Amino acid sequence: MSHTAGSATGTTGIRQTQKLRTRQALMDAALGLLEHQSLSSLGLREVTRAVGVAPTAFYRHFKDTAELGVALVEESLGGLHGAIRASLAAPDADDSEARIALTVALIADLVRSAPAHVRFIARERHGGVRPVREAIGAQLRLFADEVADALGTLPDSAGWSREDLVMLAGVYVDHMVMTASAFLDTEPGDEETTAELARRQLRLVSLGRRHWLDARR
Repeated sequence: MSHTAGSATGTTGIRQTQKLRTRQALMDAALGLLEHQSLSSLGLREVTRAVGVAPTAFYRHFKDTAELGVALVEESLGGLHGAIRASLAAPDADDSEARIALTVALIADLVRSAPAHVRFIARERHGGVRPVREAIGAQLRLFADEVADALGTLPDSAGWSREDLVMLAGVYVDHMVMTASAFLDTEPGDEETTAELARRQLRLVSLGRRHWLDARR
């Protein structure tokens, strides 16, 4: 490779890195601003002002704030798939109490590590920006499918139809979002109270699950 070609490649790489950094900075700024407002009220000038770039720079990365919001959905929820699969596949996950404890611990850890992302999802799940609402719904349905796959491998799922497993998985995913919102609103020192309520709710679901096939006979 010639020196000129190498320099051109290096320059392109630097520009791409800078572009990715600016894109991430816009997303981080938007997430910070969304701590106190909904996406439908967020203006792109607010976001670019927070990053220190011209408003026109926004359009090099996102078509509009809705597209930025969809990117935030992917960032907020995309990385959870592996964690949920890991918790369901844990060595003692075939025990309902262990599975309940793992699930609630996972949600609590998520809220502690990424509260702004959790708040964004909780607020925008039923928010006024349709593409973002649809993106959240699609991610949660994907979670439900993955949870249904994992539940289907457990001994106590013998005889369950795929339709019923997906229904149950949807209950678990809805509970996950509800519990995350509850942790967000929990006062410091009261986390265990919230966690215990979440575990009790999951025990109730687990009890119903054990008798579901009885009710359908």
